[in-house]
Amino acid sequence: MFNLHWSVLLLIAALACSSFCTGENVTYDSNAIIINGERRIILSGSIHYPRSTENMWPDLIQKAKDGGLDAIETYIFWDRHEPQQRKYDFSGNLDFIKFFRLIQNAGLYVVMRIGPYVCAEWNYGGFPLWLHNMPGVQLRTDNQVYKNEMQTFTTKIVNMCKQANLFASQGGPIILAQIENEYGNVMTPYGNAGKTYINWCAQMAESLNVGVPWIMCQQKDAPQPIIDTCNGYYCDNFTPNNPNSPKMFTENWVGWFKKWGDKDPHRTAEDVAFSVARFFQSGGVFNNYYMYHGGTNFGRTSGGPFITTSYDYDAPLDEYGSLNQPKWGHLKQLHASIKLGEKILTNGTRSNQDYGGSVTLTKFSNPSTGERFCFLSNTNGSNDATIDLQTDGKYFVPAWSVTILDGCNKEVYNTAKVNSQTSKFVKEQNEKNNAKLLWTWTPEPMKDTLQGKGKFKANRLLEQKGTTVDASDYLWYMTHIETNATFSLRNVSLQVSTKGHVLHAFVNKRYIGSQWKSDGQSFVFEKPILLKPRKNIITLLSATVGLNNYGAFYDTVPTGIDGGPIYLIGGGNVTVDLSSNLWSYKVGLNGEMKKLYDPTFSQKKKWRALNKKSIGRRMTWYKTNFKTPSGTNPVALDMQGMGKGQAWVNGVSIGRFWPSFISGNDSCSANCDYRGGYNPKKCADNCGNPSQRWYHVPRSFLSNDTNTLILFEEIGGNPQQVSIQTIALGTICGNAYEGSTLELSCQEGRIISEIQFASYGNPDGKCGSFKKGSWDVTNSTVLVEKTCVGVENCTIDVSARFFGVENATNLSARLAVQALCSNN
Repeated sequence: MFNLHWSVLLLIAALACSSFCTGENVTYDSNAIIINGERRIILSGSIHYPRSTENMWPDLIQKAKDGGLDAIETYIFWDRHEPQQRKYDFSGNLDFIKFFRLIQNAGLYVVMRIGPYVCAEWNYGGFPLWLHNMPGVQLRTDNQVYKNEMQTFTTKIVNMCKQANLFASQGGPIILAQIENEYGNVMTPYGNAGKTYINWCAQMAESLNVGVPWIMCQQKDAPQPIIDTCNGYYCDNFTPNNPNSPKMFTENWVGWFKKWGDKDPHRTAEDVAFSVARFFQSGGVFNNYYMYHGGTNFGRTSGGPFITTSYDYDAPLDEYGSLNQPKWGHLKQLHASIKLGEKILTNGTRSNQDYGGSVTLTKFSNPSTGERFCFLSNTNGSNDATIDLQTDGKYFVPAWSVTILDGCNKEVYNTAKVNSQTSKFVKEQNEKNNAKLLWTWTPEPMKDTLQGKGKFKANRLLEQKGTTVDASDYLWYMTHIETNATFSLRNVSLQVSTKGHVLHAFVNKRYIGSQWKSDGQSFVFEKPILLKPRKNIITLLSATVGLNNYGAFYDTVPTGIDGGPIYLIGGGNVTVDLSSNLWSYKVGLNGEMKKLYDPTFSQKKKWRALNKKSIGRRMTWYKTNFKTPSGTNPVALDMQGMGKGQAWVNGVSIGRFWPSFISGNDSCSANCDYRGGYNPKKCADNCGNPSQRWYHVPRSFLSNDTNTLILFEEIGGNPQQVSIQTIALGTICGNAYEGSTLELSCQEGRIISEIQFASYGNPDGKCGSFKKGSWDVTNSTVLVEKTCVGVENCTIDVSARFFGVENATNLSARLAVQALCSNN
């Protein structure tokens, strides 16, 4: 009986494992990613786990799946996981194992980019700073010290994934893995050592036996069997270095990142869709959006210099995790259209027919079944085209667009015809509970540094990042000078040459000025100073704003006052070089060491009530309490009025703020033409405003009731203008073409409360400024109201039949709708 019992249990376990434990065989050829014998096209999107929170992950993953993705791609962030050598952290939003399992549970695949150099506009490109300080190390080249550490970390990550059975070969979600990252872009300056290094990377990766293919992006000489892949805005002209390799687009940049002082970059939904459709038309097999959700550079993780805390990237899911419409919906429809032809695209033969004027018909056909699937593209940046395919029909193809033809005779999608809704969000001040925030303040303790007292000394000006090991943005440089009769005390200037990024200067405890360069690069600070007889104390505070993350030898780019020189320039051109003085150093702020940002520790400090004199102060800490806003809408801090610094909510850093840094007041336009090649300066907006005014506070950072907000203000600001806001969907618009379906959705429990405009005909304008054209159906608004008002989501059949138009065989019409979303 006992033996029979265990036999039955073992049989049940074996049957269960046959369903859930069987590994998937991932291979490829030039036309497909092949998973367990099934030939696939893979649509993927980048979501970086540390740029969101554990609580956000399930919703982000589900929205990616709903958007038609097959896979989610992420880097592995070495600096976050190994902040100190051999001391690891995989907790909270660094728990990538949990992130991968959630992806698998949603039925999606994972593309894991170990790097471990990531670039990613991430601080120091993802390398931990202790690595920089290892004796004899040279990063990203044939250097044994570096290679040992890289292999150790890469092996640890691979082993963690193996132990969790996460590779597809073990039944897990990981179907592709990447080693190194965009090295081919910067390889030449490394010479022969670069080539040796990239060969070593390939051999090391293959030796780990992960059971799935390895890739290298932007690496034309990627050693076999590593697959080289393409990054950029357009990769239709890319050809892999091996004819048997699949054509892969590992980073399709859906927008661009932003620096302090920059405008908001915007890449249209039409152009992103155009680049994807062109890629698959040219034989592409794998497309990954970078980013699908950009998220937030919490803490001091943003790279640079001068990259903002927001990493929104104009992605299909915005920084807060909401649908960025119409981009999300337009791409969702594209994915569904491409999937209609997946079997033919991966099994058929491809042929092209040129129609002149930059118009090309690409036909995928399967001779054995007679099936066909076509892309009809018009790459002209200004001229539309009408193409007669004879028995397959006549098609209007707008400039800079691709039409997808199912069966080569039925238009199912055009990249320039956006049928998805446009969403406009509103930021609402949380006045119910947080109408007026009560602020207290305390000065940054600087008695020691203003007196020139540090923690260690050197007879030279030290490089900042190597000195701080990234423990803080701040490094104090202090020295003193004895004046004598030979040096005039009048008309003296202090001149400091610094490698950046920001400098604050004090002489004899008095503030004399601050400076930075708009691009975060080197500059010369020079200000008149007052010296007194005998001893004078010079105190300089250097601040970094994100460490370099890209370029050949980027890791060696110095920061801080590294080497200076520093001069005192007196009357009669008498110059004193202070560069070799005995300098005293201190890493970080006293407030950081006392953890004034943490409510538990800040209670030990005496805080004063805010008054007029405490507004606009430099080097000041501010504190207030606020109630958690009700509901589920995303929460943001409006930091209007503040200068530059860092913010914490309940002791958790939400990142650097710098709303006083205003973007340029030029090159913005109300109209954005999607046609023609994209660059980050095209279609930019937010001219003349703070580069970043609002800062995401994830709801998981908040308590059930009262929260503590603490700010460190570096250059002077007014916290009375700071407010707690929620972000809700306010206005939604649709502009859909005849024969399509328009879906309108208010999300987050809000309902469509009003139809502000509706016209079936040939309406003009855009969301916020629609107007009727030369003809429309007079009861358009009534019909849309009946369908949509009072519900969260509605679907409208954009057809002459729905709107009661007779004899409309040749009708070319559109439906434009503008609606208001409100709380139920």
